[in-house]
Amino acid sequence: MRTVTAYIRRSPEACWRVIVDPVLLTHWVPGLRRAVVISLGPFNLPAEIHFEFSTSLAYTLVYTYDLAARSMRFEPRLGKRDGVRGYVRIDPFDEGARIEYGLEVGEARSPADVELGDVDALVAAFVKWMHAEPAS
Repeated sequence: MRTVTAYIRRSPEACWRVIVDPVLLTHWVPGLRRAVVISLGPFNLPAEIHFEFSTSLAYTLVYTYDLAARSMRFEPRLGKRDGVRGYVRIDPFDEGARIEYGLEVGEARSPADVELGDVDALVAAFVKWMHAEPAS
């Protein structure tokens, strides 16, 4: 699993709200065309989401959360060979937040689909989107 850490000039709470909001995923996840919540879990957070990308890539992920630690883990349910497995953790840091994102892509991905699972690009896109959005 490849892990990337980045720093964001936003509160950990603002970062957490964005990272767990399935409606916002298509705004910052590179290549993501649709994210459909299949089921909700505790605290009204997504328990399973179906993802469709600009390529033929599609899979579902199931989520577990540790709200006190602002962290979540995810793993594929359908499309395991194409899906991703990983975690996100958001901590306070100076005047903003530190995000740690770990990601492992499925072994059946094409080279173009492997690019969509590049954790560096994913975190960079999240940071860029967070810095572009008005502070909440």
